[in-house]
Amino acid sequence: MSMTQAANAAEKVMGHTGEAITEQNVTNPNRDSKYADPSGETMKALAWMGKNDVQVIEVPKPAIIEPRDVILKVTGSTVCGSDLHLLHGSVIQLQKGDILGHEFCGTIDSMGSEVKGLKAGQRVVASFQVACGDCMYCKKKLSSQCEKMNDNSTEKLMYGSNTAGMFGYSHFTGGFAGGQAEYVRVPFGDVNLLPLPDDVEDEKGLYLSDVLATSWNCVVDTGVKKGDVVAIWGAGPIGHMCAEFSFINGAERVIMIDGGAGKWRLDLVKKTLPNVELLDFTNLPKGESITSQLKKMVHGGPDVALECVAGEYAKGWGHYFEMLLGLETDTSEIVNEMIASVKNYGRCGITGVYVGYTNHFNIGSLMERGIRLIGNGQAPVQLYWEDLLKKIQDKTIHPEIMLTHRFDVSELDIIYDKFNKREDGIQKCFVQTRFSAPPAPGTPELTLYRK
Repeated sequence: MSMTQAANAAEKVMGHTGEAITEQNVTNPNRDSKYADPSGETMKALAWMGKNDVQVIEVPKPAIIEPRDVILKVTGSTVCGSDLHLLHGSVIQLQKGDILGHEFCGTIDSMGSEVKGLKAGQRVVASFQVACGDCMYCKKKLSSQCEKMNDNSTEKLMYGSNTAGMFGYSHFTGGFAGGQAEYVRVPFGDVNLLPLPDDVEDEKGLYLSDVLATSWNCVVDTGVKKGDVVAIWGAGPIGHMCAEFSFINGAERVIMIDGGAGKWRLDLVKKTLPNVELLDFTNLPKGESITSQLKKMVHGGPDVALECVAGEYAKGWGHYFEMLLGLETDTSEIVNEMIASVKNYGRCGITGVYVGYTNHFNIGSLMERGIRLIGNGQAPVQLYWEDLLKKIQDKTIHPEIMLTHRFDVSELDIIYDKFNKREDGIQKCFVQTRFSAPPAPGTPELTLYRK
């Protein structure tokens, strides 16, 4: 039995905590006729069918099932690095047929009777988390830690408290169908949707859903300040935007670390942010490590280290086999590199996804050298998205620097495979549907693989 099957079985035995105020485990309108729109209309959606197997399937359009629901016509979605953790099965409690996708924007198709402040046809972007807007955390705009939208017992047992619900991210986070589809149901839509103004096209506004808020949170939560030297592990979209945001927040130098199949991303980051310094871990001098190289580049090491990779990627055989045998869920290798690399009293922020437990953690260096290790958490999108929207409008931030491709929802299964293999230079993509506007000026044209 796989870990995700075991976790599903355990949750079934324990049952949910009963604390959620919205329906749980609505991951596909096909699960129950009450979840399907009575019109009989169908839609394309990307579904998890098993480890390393995602498929575009035809399913019913979702129905309004609660009075604060909003049904969106999806006009843009994307594939995130954290979606790959679902593909690989490293995030537990996926079930066959779950619709994926936690970053999306669209136009309002229909609304429940109690939705306030929105109207049909309005352009909006969704927060990747599902929040209530009224609990202790939501009142502080800490939407990712909402107390009322996810009552999964397994998560509460593992973590001590539940996180918010999350779109398209397994039953572990509430079981909400995602937005890699032509329609999506958004519970508490008047909380979890932000209107997009006419001067912000979908190809920019979409990324308020996750990547911009996550990157901003990583930088500010780890305390990047004027004069800091910042080292970033991972040159994917999150690392890319963290580099820009580090400079905006006063960093003197930014060093980007990547390599292997993804080393082309270093050149992309350098092309769009010329002041970034690069460290390719696949071309280290003999006898050198990332830590030793960073100590040579910066006296004492960087002030700040940002983890924008994730815990599922083992670098050595020891952690590989421990993860394979279920002795740990995540490797500590990158976190240990960060701890060893920063200056004494340096700061390390973790934004890449870590699911459970790890071995061989260098707690001695952490304690003896006074290193601050900060779990940045799932970013509280609603704390930042209004300000980040203004920063897009006044051109303080530039989400377009990471956008490399435009694809169609019908080819998402291919896109997952290519993104997973780091092929075709796909950094961040925009996924269109039949409801999307034509590409905005200056953005990528449509790429089709099935011709």
